[in-house]
Amino acid sequence: MKKIIVLLVTVLFLAGCKKEIEQQDSEIDSTTIQQNIETKVDSIAIKRNDSIQLAKKDSVAAVKKAEIEKSKKSKKYAVYKGDAFSYWPIKASDSLRKLFYNTFTKEQQYTIAALNRIDTDHIKTRDTLIVPNEFKATFMDYTPFPRKLDNLVEVPKTVIFSYPIQAYGVYEKGNLVKWGPTNMGKKSAQTPRGLFFTNWKGRKVTSTVDDEWILNWNFNIHNTGGVGWHQYALPGYPASHSCLRLLDADAQWLYNWADQWVISNDKKSVKVKGTPVIVFGDYKFGVKGVWYQLVEDPTVTTISKSSLEAIVEPYLAEIFNQQNIREEYNKTKAGANPNEDTLKTVKDTIN
Repeated sequence: MKKIIVLLVTVLFLAGCKKEIEQQDSEIDSTTIQQNIETKVDSIAIKRNDSIQLAKKDSVAAVKKAEIEKSKKSKKYAVYKGDAFSYWPIKASDSLRKLFYNTFTKEQQYTIAALNRIDTDHIKTRDTLIVPNEFKATFMDYTPFPRKLDNLVEVPKTVIFSYPIQAYGVYEKGNLVKWGPTNMGKKSAQTPRGLFFTNWKGRKVTSTVDDEWILNWNFNIHNTGGVGWHQYALPGYPASHSCLRLLDADAQWLYNWADQWVISNDKKSVKVKGTPVIVFGDYKFGVKGVWYQLVEDPTVTTISKSSLEAIVEPYLAEIFNQQNIREEYNKTKAGANPNEDTLKTVKDTIN
């Protein structure tokens, strides 16, 4: 009987333990499920908060962008200052145009025009002008060309035209003595690149392209192609029919400075070539000239000494060859003036 009682107690005890274990398991599962639910809820809440934060950021960015655009539009009628140069949107604002003419002297206006590759007559036609914040002592102080080229120290005279920056530099024995703006050949009639030598010149030349075009201070550098430099309107971009347009004062200076060729008496051969002229580089047609970036980068038009010497280097042999020919000719013609100017009106083949 005692054994039966012990057995029943044991069975009841084991049944109770099993029930307790099942209950604990049930509670654990319930807790886990609850935790999982809470985790999911938290995750959803976090994602929702992240979305709200992102939406807020996007909203702030949109507001900032709108403010920037508004600022840009407002600056359309205001001077924008950079480190060394400023934008003057004079075409868009009558008040700014009047302020421009009242602020700057004639000499300063001439400098501003030259830096914008235009003549003073075109100031009023440009939508925006690049204006220096401080005016330097001389125009030479704005030069984009290096002051000295070592590989030209033995060359008496050289003129270098840069297509990319629409400017020319004049060197005497490697030293820069003058620079200025130019407007070269348009896209459909580009100025040829390479080495040329000045040949004939004419004080007033009538173009055969249009007989109403009078080319003052014309100096030809490509006889068969009819390419030369001369005074003509500078609109601020390559606009000519291959020629190299210059300001009147610059064209006159170069007209008197450069050497003419010497031809045979029968005019069938060239005995001596003139001053070497180098034309180099490419222009990005369809966009504003690189000088309009001077506000953001005051060195954007600057040509380094090493790069310009590298451009000159391939032409040195021919330059020295022609220089020797001229020197020998001058020895045999002591006292003669091969550069005598008859001031005769002649016809050019192209403008």
